[in-house]
Amino acid sequence: MEGDVTMTTGTEVRTGTERLPEIASPQAMAPQDARDMSKLFFSRLATLEEGTAEHQLARNTLIEMNMSLVRYAAGRFRHRADEMEDIVQVGMIGLIKAIDRFELSRDTQFATFAVPYIVGEIKRFFRDTSWAVHVPRRLQEARVELAKAKEELATRLGRAPRVAELAALMNLTEDEVVEAQVAANGYSSTSLDAPVHGDPEDGEAALAEFIGEEDPALELVEDFHALAPLLAELGERDRQILHLRFVDELTQAQIGEHLGVSQMHVSRLLARTLKRLRAGMLTPAG
Repeated sequence: MEGDVTMTTGTEVRTGTERLPEIASPQAMAPQDARDMSKLFFSRLATLEEGTAEHQLARNTLIEMNMSLVRYAAGRFRHRADEMEDIVQVGMIGLIKAIDRFELSRDTQFATFAVPYIVGEIKRFFRDTSWAVHVPRRLQEARVELAKAKEELATRLGRAPRVAELAALMNLTEDEVVEAQVAANGYSSTSLDAPVHGDPEDGEAALAEFIGEEDPALELVEDFHALAPLLAELGERDRQILHLRFVDELTQAQIGEHLGVSQMHVSRLLARTLKRLRAGMLTPAG
């Protein structure tokens, strides 16, 4: 065997004249030893035929040697201690994916390559199973009980149960049942591109088409109301210049000809007036 690493060995994987030992306690290896041995196992894994017992043994050993990476990645989510068992299990899936896709020819350590896979798998788990909005745990648990109660009463009564009937079965007040029903809406979110089925003749529409949006014309009306008293405070010539520029849409040169002044003078007057109006619009009322 290549290298000077000393270890307890069991069943050996043979690849030609090379021997790859089965490590007695791969999960107990120190991180540095696991890194060194992983290189050796990856090298051998690349020469073994997939599906053979030897390949599976080498792959399983790599998984066990690198479980510390899963524990390290899962530690980032220690605030979700109640889900830690699930987090570790999902992280293991990420580790296995990393092992299957890693190549020694990559100019990177396996740990650097694997951790993003593990964290990504954990985050995907949260995305697929977590609530769309934060809901107190008691209401999360009530949602599950509510679903069971609805199913039971619907089967027994042959219709959708009323709030009072659900409250009686769940031993809750009607207000608590309603609160649980509202909270259940936070379990999942719907894409704005999700299809909404309406009148067959109208075809299929997206949810976003039924959601109102801000009308820019309303903001324009507000601006006009705020601007009116400021315009009333201007002198006759300033109001005339504004009218010629923004209503009649004349150029500054044309305005100058109309008023008998230079274009530069019109430019200065216009800039001064607009600065005054802008300052008035930005000054809070009161």
